[in-house]
Amino acid sequence: MTDALIDYAGVFKALPGMVALLTPELVYVDANEEFQRVSGRTREQLVGRYLFDVFPDNPNDPAATGARNLAASLRRVVETGERDAMALQRYDVQSKQRPGEWEERYWSPVNAPVLGPDGRVVLLVHRVEEVTELIRARGGPTGDRARVLEAELYTRARELQELNERLREAHAREREVALALQEAMLPAPGPIGPHRAAVRYRPAVGALNVCGDWYDLVALPGGDRIGVAVGDVVGHGLVAAGVMGQLRSALSAASRVAAGPAQALDVLDLYARSVEGAENCTAVETWIDWDRSVIAYSSAGHPPPALLRTNGTVHFLDRATDPPLGAHLAHAARPQAEAPFAAGDTLVLYTDGLIERRSEDIDAGLARLAEALERHRAAAPEALADALLLEMLPVGGATDDTALIVVGL
Repeated sequence: MTDALIDYAGVFKALPGMVALLTPELVYVDANEEFQRVSGRTREQLVGRYLFDVFPDNPNDPAATGARNLAASLRRVVETGERDAMALQRYDVQSKQRPGEWEERYWSPVNAPVLGPDGRVVLLVHRVEEVTELIRARGGPTGDRARVLEAELYTRARELQELNERLREAHAREREVALALQEAMLPAPGPIGPHRAAVRYRPAVGALNVCGDWYDLVALPGGDRIGVAVGDVVGHGLVAAGVMGQLRSALSAASRVAAGPAQALDVLDLYARSVEGAENCTAVETWIDWDRSVIAYSSAGHPPPALLRTNGTVHFLDRATDPPLGAHLAHAARPQAEAPFAAGDTLVLYTDGLIERRSEDIDAGLARLAEALERHRAAAPEALADALLLEMLPVGGATDDTALIVVGL
């Protein structure tokens, strides 16, 4: 059966467990039948209402923490884009039949994100496992025993919250160190003769998935030629920054002595096989020759450079693409191709953070890039680089870092 034949709304409605959908502002969008049945709320009493207006903490119990713990979990999902499983929670629910009376419930929630095309959280899946009857079947927490259990649950929840805070602080410190290291290894490029180039790097926002992207510009011997490259390391953080620095340095050195960009990537491929963490990294190397008005290029699994013509047409350099570094079982020579250019054209190299979005085919991102380049075809490299970042990256930042080089030809 294909996806087109599956009634996903019907599947959601019939799910045997309690499942609700919330906006990032914690407003109910939908709830399946089991959620309505167990919670004692109809769909009309849920949809469009704020979660904690429907299920507030018991005002008669000053020690109640269910709402606070659930809110903290849902905020973590919105901020990180990752699922969050909660410890067993006591969450008293006001009786619909007897207003003012609160029924003791024990729920085990799991909260997960639904991401939009730009990688941001657009919905929250709130799944609840009702375990009240299980606890009652084992003797039920009543009186002193109930207070002891509640105190234990509160302590465990606090411990988990404190652990998450320490992990976030540690991640933030590692992110800062990794970014500082990357900045030291990716200085602003120096003059490349009369040619204009703009370089940009934007780290991922609110994530540790940074410091794997790199770029390089180098003057080549034998005429009016430069080598321009970008690459992307699979890992992130300090490890990625270290691998990135090694690969960038190796390709920069290889470019100065190689016969062409394919041979430079051949050397980098051999080197990457000896560097832990460099496997399956991607890179693209271009050689711009103004004497011949030709761009020679070779790609190791990287998104294709874009050649913007003065008339606004965009040609993606994709005729010399091979697998990422170290992906071949045995080393093999990499392909190389050439593309002519005219004065006034522009060459754009970038990493996947500029074009890729979760749950979207890469062709959609390439089409967006081509449209943006056509709109700004008259812009100089610095202005074009700023315009591309402004239009291509999601509002608030991307979930992957981005390197970008724009060269005026």
